[in-house]
Amino acid sequence: MKSLCKHPAAIGISILLLGSVLLTSYTDIKSAISGKTDTLKLGPFVEAGFPFISTSVDARKLGPGYPDDNIAARTLALQLGNNAYACFDTDLLRWSVAWTGKFLPMVLMAQISYNDFFNKSNKVTTVPGRPTSATGSYAGWFAGKPGFEVPRAGKAGQPSWVPMPASEGRWKGVYVYGNKAVLNYSVKNSNVFELPGTAVFDDQTVFTRTLTIESATEALFLTAAEITNGVGSEVKGKIAYIYQGANKDTVTAVAVLGKGNADIKPDVGNGRYLTVRFPGSSKTIETSVAVWRGPAKQKAAFEKFCKKQNLSFPDFKKGGPSQWTETVATSGKLSPDTAAYVTDVLTLPLPNPWKRNVRISDVSFFKDGKAAVVTFEGDVWIVEGIDKNLGSIKWRRFASGLHEPMSVEVVNNTVHIFGREGIVRLLDINHDGAADFYENFSNAMAQSVESREWAADMAYAPDGSFYIAKGGAQSNGPGVTPQVAKGFRAGSSQNGTILKVSPDGLTCEVIATGFRGPYIGLHPEKGILTATDQQGNFVPSTPIYLIKKGDYYGVEPTVHRDDNPPIAPPLTWIPHSVDRSSIAQAWITGDKMGPLSGSLIHFSFGAPGLFKVLMDSSAAITQGGVSFIQGNYPAPTSKGAVNPADGQLYVTGFNLWGSSSTGISALLRLRYTGKPSYQPAGFQAGKQGIVLGFDSELDAKTAADAASFEVKRWNYKRTEEYGSGHFKLDGTTGEETLPVAASYLSADGKKVLLLVPGMSDVMQMEVAYKLSAKDGHKINDHFWFTVNNMADVDLEEQGFKNVDLALLTVRQNETVAAAVKEEPATAERGKDLFQKMACAGCHSEGLRTKGMYGPPFQNLYGSERVFEDGSKAIANEKYIRESILTPSAKVVKGYNEEMPSFTGVLSDSDIGSIVLYIKSLKK
Repeated sequence: MKSLCKHPAAIGISILLLGSVLLTSYTDIKSAISGKTDTLKLGPFVEAGFPFISTSVDARKLGPGYPDDNIAARTLALQLGNNAYACFDTDLLRWSVAWTGKFLPMVLMAQISYNDFFNKSNKVTTVPGRPTSATGSYAGWFAGKPGFEVPRAGKAGQPSWVPMPASEGRWKGVYVYGNKAVLNYSVKNSNVFELPGTAVFDDQTVFTRTLTIESATEALFLTAAEITNGVGSEVKGKIAYIYQGANKDTVTAVAVLGKGNADIKPDVGNGRYLTVRFPGSSKTIETSVAVWRGPAKQKAAFEKFCKKQNLSFPDFKKGGPSQWTETVATSGKLSPDTAAYVTDVLTLPLPNPWKRNVRISDVSFFKDGKAAVVTFEGDVWIVEGIDKNLGSIKWRRFASGLHEPMSVEVVNNTVHIFGREGIVRLLDINHDGAADFYENFSNAMAQSVESREWAADMAYAPDGSFYIAKGGAQSNGPGVTPQVAKGFRAGSSQNGTILKVSPDGLTCEVIATGFRGPYIGLHPEKGILTATDQQGNFVPSTPIYLIKKGDYYGVEPTVHRDDNPPIAPPLTWIPHSVDRSSIAQAWITGDKMGPLSGSLIHFSFGAPGLFKVLMDSSAAITQGGVSFIQGNYPAPTSKGAVNPADGQLYVTGFNLWGSSSTGISALLRLRYTGKPSYQPAGFQAGKQGIVLGFDSELDAKTAADAASFEVKRWNYKRTEEYGSGHFKLDGTTGEETLPVAASYLSADGKKVLLLVPGMSDVMQMEVAYKLSAKDGHKINDHFWFTVNNMADVDLEEQGFKNVDLALLTVRQNETVAAAVKEEPATAERGKDLFQKMACAGCHSEGLRTKGMYGPPFQNLYGSERVFEDGSKAIANEKYIRESILTPSAKVVKGYNEEMPSFTGVLSDSDIGSIVLYIKSLKK
């Protein structure tokens, strides 16, 4: 049953007003806080006063006369005035394309979902309007002699999606000065500043490039345009022309503007390249170059224009005026201290003077407790006033124009952002509260245009390097690179990897491969690196990994090596029904978080919520497990960081890819109240059974009662299919329920030992428990873990005495599962399973499609379904059963395979109950 959700056009968000119309979190709140309501109206994704956005662009089909190998994953799309625009390829230091008319269409994922929040559609950006000039996928500058070869080796017919060698040329960054952008890059040893612009003569638009070149130790050659259908050319003084058309009635020209600069020479290369030669000089070269395409009859007017132009740079190196002078004040919402851990809400700055959406993807902190947050739409905000009461939070915009950033790190009080353009260091030169220089700290990593090869995660390491995680190039659009496996495109050579970026940002090395959609966590002091991956093709369920250099983690299309490496085991697997979509991890450093201090926290996008991760290092292979941290999570939880000012964990995320939450975005504080915690505090899985420790002392009676516990286990199968069913150890479908021969309470009252006959290495185990704490608090919860390697449990060391191990032999052959009588199928049971199995995260009980990635259940039964292969079927009991057990067998036309098999998870009676429930929704 594949997604049938519709993607409506831009919509308003119904919100509730309190005081100055401030949202406590960005959620689908239904009840009124006050009697006053309003609609939040968003401005356009592209802001008129800001000079650029970062984007990919496909300019391979501009038409006759333009190069057909022109595609770039990382460009600055520049707004140059006069309805004129250009894309500067920061990998190859070239003007990919310049055009007039309309700006780029907003078709990337962040752009489409900007005001259509659950629409994850995406395309590659193409150029509208009238192109003026373009270059192919080769370097825009050469040193020593002109050349038009691509200085990077890719697969046949495809770019390699890496920047040109830094020794030949490197992108340094962009200065923002009002509505102008000043580009900065190196060519060999020369430092170049460039101010792109436009000018007009008669009815013609001219593109200008004002240049300052420092320390040109050898001649430099700029390729300004490539014309593939030229019928003639000439160089006339300081202007070079290439003619087009049978009558030579169209011309493309490059000119050196103004007087002087006689040693700067335009030229025509190979009859198709318009170039400019700059001499080697120890002196700084200052000049302007113009590119024009138009009717040949207006050559004289163009030549006159060129003689009169005298362009110059603004004083950009001192910083420009702030784009955003206003501050947005909000008031947070404190949770009552009802448990050991509660979530306070930091109200988002909605609405704001710029009518800007705020979907926070990550948060990091300055030493004084200020926060930097980055949004998926490419903005950075600085957040102040984060105190105990959250009474006066102040939000200030700091940067914009970034390319689907998903990570922020504050290093030495300087903001670093990881987006598809690479790692950007933001510098506020004049200290006016807004970034002036968007410095390229590193673009050494490869990057393709495939949407899921996103800049997933970044963590700063103790040695000054950065670890980054890059998404796998999944087949979810735009589909530019070839299909290489089920669910995967070729992408770049580093898609689906974890990399380490050197402290100087100039190089990166591959640490681990074989991921579908990795996110990472790094202990900021010990350097312990962990990761998760996204359940899907080749990933049977959600894993958490301890990352080791050189390891491979099982996704065949992203192995990126040919030595047939073994698959490294995860620390633990997490079942689909518990966490179907995982994101990052964070270590809680310091001692301000009570029992969670020192713990690894796992973030679930799908649940949503946080999990405490426990590790068992007693065996030869470290193994782990997770327990859910109860709390109010009004939006997906994706990333988090500890605030050094108060020691608490701040959590954020935004909705787009299908979560059980319908909230759009939130910024939360997980706060320790000092009340007792009843979370698991440690575990060990060994040959005798399972030891589970808790934060609080337990009631002796319930802890020593084996009936307080239920233990299950199963394996997964890693295949090219999406997810996996559940399988017993003998390979048959289903789960095994294991007997608990006895349970014992430790001497300190905080641990229980479960004697479990038949313990074995297994991918997934689950312990359900109903206990009482010593103080009378009821504990009804679950713990999920993996057994990678069996070892003996040292019972005395764990605090257990007088354990009757003979019980393991007595009950070895008991099969609890055989004694379980299957319940009859009912619609009521089906409704319960709909929630328990996390079906509600992708399917609506009614007709809702927005935010859903499977079809709505109301009126599903008996309807006609149309599939990708053109076939049709009626949604009867047989079809629903097949869709549950083999969801890839029939994929509804226009939708992706994003549902795992429930083989071995649901019994015949369970499936029958779901069918009855779906039937009951027919109206």
